[in-house]
Amino acid sequence: MTQDEQARGPRQFIGRRGGDAVTLVDGSVIAGVPEAKQAAEEAGRALWFDFLDDDAVLDLLRRRHADEEEMFSAGFKHGVPLALVGFGAVVYWGGVAQYWETAASRNTYLAVAAVVLVTQIFFFVRSAVKHWGDPVRQNLRARAAKYREIAHIARRGGAEIPAHYPHYGPYPFAATFRPEVDDRELSRSKSADDHGNG
Repeated sequence: MTQDEQARGPRQFIGRRGGDAVTLVDGSVIAGVPEAKQAAEEAGRALWFDFLDDDAVLDLLRRRHADEEEMFSAGFKHGVPLALVGFGAVVYWGGVAQYWETAASRNTYLAVAAVVLVTQIFFFVRSAVKHWGDPVRQNLRARAAKYREIAHIARRGGAEIPAHYPHYGPYPFAATFRPEVDDRELSRSKSADDHGNG
């Protein structure tokens, strides 16, 4: 059991990475606003998801939080070393290597630095594609982003919904719904990841 799971109640989820637990707003509260109910029904047909089913929405928001955590971890794991090595290579070139007497030494430094940077860029891009480009995760993000829109419609319509609920921003990318993808793949891929495969 993770720290996030221990910190939340049965109807709670973490609204943003590192944030506090948020209590799920009942689907009946959202459905009480006609415009929000209509938006939820239309989105449900388009995205194959019941946005008024509390259990399904709670699972969706918990999975979305886990997805955000994994994206951040992957970006941090590959992005920070890339930035540090890139910055160090540029500083060392500017302060030392460009003043070396022989062109061969300078060219060797540039070649080695380029190989190291290209290798790190490759791992960063591969990680980004794996997380951002995964079609099952994209479906998850598309549904989570749509739920956020529906909740905001309900709030504007007078429903008792906290400001900014569900307390995370919309996905500006990688949230395209792909109806051809079987969402059950998520559980299979997660199970494979848990066992070190996949």
